[in-house]
Amino acid sequence: MRIVNLNPDTDIGASGWFVELEGNKILMDAGVHPKREGWGSLPKFDLIKSEELDAIAISHCHHDHVGALPVALRYAPRAHVLMTELSYFVVERVLHNSVNVMIRQRDELGIKEYPLYAHEEIDETAHLYQGFKYNREIDWAAFHKTRAGSSSPTLQFYDAGHAIGSAGIMLRGQKQTLFYTGDVCFHDQTILKAARFEDVQADVLIMETTRGDREIPPGVTRETEAERLAQAIQRVRARKGSIMIPVFALGRNQEILAQLCLLMKSGKIPSQPIYIGGLGKVFTEIYDLQAHRTHRQHTQLMLTEAMQLIVLEQGQIDKMKLGGGKIFVVTAGMMTEKTAAHELALRMVGQQEHAIFFVGYADPDTPGGRLKKAQLGETFHFSQSGGELTRRCETDDFDLTAHANRNDLLDFVGRVNPRTVLLGHGDEPSRNWFEENIRARHPKIKIIQPQPGLSVEV
Repeated sequence: MRIVNLNPDTDIGASGWFVELEGNKILMDAGVHPKREGWGSLPKFDLIKSEELDAIAISHCHHDHVGALPVALRYAPRAHVLMTELSYFVVERVLHNSVNVMIRQRDELGIKEYPLYAHEEIDETAHLYQGFKYNREIDWAAFHKTRAGSSSPTLQFYDAGHAIGSAGIMLRGQKQTLFYTGDVCFHDQTILKAARFEDVQADVLIMETTRGDREIPPGVTRETEAERLAQAIQRVRARKGSIMIPVFALGRNQEILAQLCLLMKSGKIPSQPIYIGGLGKVFTEIYDLQAHRTHRQHTQLMLTEAMQLIVLEQGQIDKMKLGGGKIFVVTAGMMTEKTAAHELALRMVGQQEHAIFFVGYADPDTPGGRLKKAQLGETFHFSQSGGELTRRCETDDFDLTAHANRNDLLDFVGRVNPRTVLLGHGDEPSRNWFEENIRARHPKIKIIQPQPGLSVEV
């Protein structure tokens, strides 16, 4: 088995894994790097341009896992794109929105390479997308290979509990098996239930390590964090400030809306309108419409019916009056430039009555990450367009993550009992924590931190 990590960097970046299994070749994920721009944000596709890919499999539809899919298809014109049926319902919306964002960044930030692909290219290749139910075993080798009598490997999607449609990917050959976790969550969230990886066994495990550097303090649970969020909202309302919660449009948005809805229903915060973005509204409607297909809690909770959601119009953020306890749940989660979260932060950061609450990962080198670590009264560089800001608003971080806690992932390694573990999708301290602790518990397991672009034989 041959594996190449195509992420251009050693951090949480542009996910892409090339795997050659018994003569058959597949690309797992095709993301874009959240901190890079232009062609440099893509996986190292040039390393596989001479490979004849049989298939592309997508773990889920966050941009760092799917945002480069149209470009990947240029390198694999004969490959079909495999994903879960729930991802199938959202993937084209994600990619078309990506084009819109790139066009805006070209026009407003001068990134001449954008867009990296066009709406027409998405439409022209969409017929290659195929959606499958969880736990169905799929033949993925190219048709001409199976006709020639060669062995046909299979692929199976396992529910990863991270966002709607998210999956771990099992590859089974005649002699070897590989499991790729993608982004996984082993605890119940507000809407989605935990990953269903119970019977996973594999020779090789490719594993995310996002939270390897984060230890959960004793007594901290999702319930205690939700209670703390309710108290914080009430505190800001009492001083007539407004609250912004930056989120990813798919997954985080719906989970936080559901959490706010439950807090309103329980009387812990007053019922009130919630301001959201247009794409967040689209994905919230999909969460509602696909509730019957989803392994979830609160199956009867339809967010678009239970809440008063107000979609922010273009330019509205610059004109509307802040204050009065307004709550904004807007993209992007890392406050990248020319997003609603970025523009709203420019107005809120310098005002002490307001608050910005983080509910998920924000890379330290993004505007959100820089704001997150800024001390009260500190002047810091926010972004290229935003320049220097002085933080006077309240900020806080609530642990309502959609990623597995590190001890749960460590236990998972023991259940899978692989011959080899490849560590990816995490910063160096996170990967190192996993390597040290896997080695201590399972000294016979080979551990690899694959460097960008290097081929690994396992």
